[in-house]
Amino acid sequence: MRYTDIAIIGGGLSGSTAAAMLGRAGISAVLIDPHESYPADFRVEKLSGQAQVERFLKTGIGESVLRRATFAGENWIARFGRLLDKAPSRQFNILYDSLVNAVRDEIPATVERICAKAISIETRPERQRVTLSNDETISARLVVLANGLNVGLRHQLGIARDVISACHSISIGFDIAPAGRSSFDFPALTYFSERPSDRIPYITLFPIGTRMRANLFVYRDFDDPWLRELRSAPAETLDAALPRLKRITGAFDIPGELKIRPVDLYVNDASGQPGLVLVGDAFSTSCPVAGTGCDKVFTDVERLCSVYIPQWLATDGMDADKIAAFYADPVKRDCDDWAAAKAFDFRSVSIGTSPYWTAQRWARFIAWSVQGLVRPLGGAFDLEPNFLGHSSSSSSSSSSSRSSSSSSLSSSA
Repeated sequence: MRYTDIAIIGGGLSGSTAAAMLGRAGISAVLIDPHESYPADFRVEKLSGQAQVERFLKTGIGESVLRRATFAGENWIARFGRLLDKAPSRQFNILYDSLVNAVRDEIPATVERICAKAISIETRPERQRVTLSNDETISARLVVLANGLNVGLRHQLGIARDVISACHSISIGFDIAPAGRSSFDFPALTYFSERPSDRIPYITLFPIGTRMRANLFVYRDFDDPWLRELRSAPAETLDAALPRLKRITGAFDIPGELKIRPVDLYVNDASGQPGLVLVGDAFSTSCPVAGTGCDKVFTDVERLCSVYIPQWLATDGMDADKIAAFYADPVKRDCDDWAAAKAFDFRSVSIGTSPYWTAQRWARFIAWSVQGLVRPLGGAFDLEPNFLGHSSSSSSSSSSSRSSSSSSLSSSA
């Protein structure tokens, strides 16, 4: 039996960040994950935007980790084959496994790392018991469940899952190379869909080292024949869907394989569990189209490790009422609410055919065009590439019916 204050299960972005923060704060913790080095995984491939980067920096490890990334200080915005703006950007591009391993390098040696799987958890109001695949047992005051999309432990604990939107979006990642020349003209590019019927919100191209990486997002069913066509003839299928993209990129090839990841939006309810707290995707998933996943991870972990764990350890016990304060934290809930609205509104503004959503698409197009025109005059207002072009009040009204279906929708993204 090993004893610790905090047992972190899962060594992805949320778990590794939590381990680094707790270790730096001098809190006794162990990190449990089956991989010595985090393996290749198609998830986050860039951190972007002032707010997201600032959230990462608040964890105390962001500055050193971001030195490992490829920085893009300018992002071109385009639609209909027309360049709208060359916008200043704060993009840090890095593959997910490289990001996680960079975060792991920031974990102090005082945090023990156990290369094993957690196969069972017993929770109680005082101490928790974690049984590992190597026959070891961990006794901890608190278990931080940060094991992402894995469902085994949550099923064992009886944690209920509320699926808000099945296959809400699909992310597709691949390398893209200029044909017949050495490089692309742009440092980074966001190209928005030309027709809602294509069910593509946008494609984003960005450098990672010497490679140009592409992330394409679509709103389709996972068994859609279009995805099979994309796998078999990626360049031709992409050209048919975005026929004017090459006016900006020039001719290109797609070498190597495509990574395709569907995303269900769900929320897990562990509010009745003593001694256990869920963070990141273990709590709720986010939509990669909206780009809010890292915002949610960093907000969850920073609030938990900076505010709640120190408070909880200062008093006896770890009952469910104590842990409920984290789920009710106003900063966390604000981030969750914002991410949830953005996930559904981005889908509507991308593929909706009503007069309202058609107007919103044109409003966004006009806003980007105006920004590009006034930038040389020093008057640009620097919209983020995932700007929706409508007010928060319209977001609230459009998502009110979804919110009424589950009070925990605020934690989905």
